[in-house]
Amino acid sequence: MNPSAIIYGVRDHWGAGLLRLFSWAVLLFLIFPVLVIIPLSFNAEPFFTFTPGMLRLDAGAYSLKWYAAIFESENWLLAIKNSFFIGIVATLLASVLGTVAAVGLAREEMPCRRFITAAILSPMIVPLIIVAAGMFFFYSRFNLVASYTGIIIAHAALGAPFVVITVTASLQGFDQSLYRAGLSLGAPPLKVYKDVVLPVIRPGMISGALFAFVTSFDEIVLVLFLAGPQQQTVPRQMFSGLREIISPTILAVATLLILTSIVFLVSLEALRRRAEHARQASPEDHPVLS
Repeated sequence: MNPSAIIYGVRDHWGAGLLRLFSWAVLLFLIFPVLVIIPLSFNAEPFFTFTPGMLRLDAGAYSLKWYAAIFESENWLLAIKNSFFIGIVATLLASVLGTVAAVGLAREEMPCRRFITAAILSPMIVPLIIVAAGMFFFYSRFNLVASYTGIIIAHAALGAPFVVITVTASLQGFDQSLYRAGLSLGAPPLKVYKDVVLPVIRPGMISGALFAFVTSFDEIVLVLFLAGPQQQTVPRQMFSGLREIISPTILAVATLLILTSIVFLVSLEALRRRAEHARQASPEDHPVLS
């Protein structure tokens, strides 16, 4: 055996091992502060620290009372209700507008495509404090401050760029000849979109909708500027709790948000694999062309 091949093989093996070790170290460094929150949320004492009983793994040092306190507090229940209501409605609005915009921008004959794309994606680039201040002064003219309508529109504007990006990425692998073939076979344009285009972009739509919902659910800057007492959301309630009354209930809510984020990440990975499978589908799989 060639000695050079052995040396290069050992070097590549050790290099890959060091790279893997470094990657896990960076991941642990980033995720460890988040993981610490989970055991602290079960602390029986009203402290943001590990008590001696917790360090000794005593059963009496752990409790679920902070999770029960979430559903016993009117403020937390109102915040959860508002977050889900605003997030769901804003996600639906962002999904519709973002999908329509992405389908339109995918057409090469669309005038001013770059300018329109930059305008739609601007909420992702401009600092949120500037967006929130501008929306506050603009909404003040139409009495939309401290209203559900104003917050939903603002959150939809933040979520729509994610839908545009994911749907546009789905359309990158779409063969436009399939659409033209469907029209040439006599199918109406809406039926072609429903049976040919929609199955291809559906994973992108769902992925964008998930991103839009998470963005809305996690948003606090816009809520601080635009929301009133009745539009209290979970992030704003957590922010108020850290400033006014520090309680481990905040840690329990944070743990539930972490678990929700994990569910969303798993769902996004499943949708990504489904999108790859859809791109590899043959033209015979489309009902209009079969």
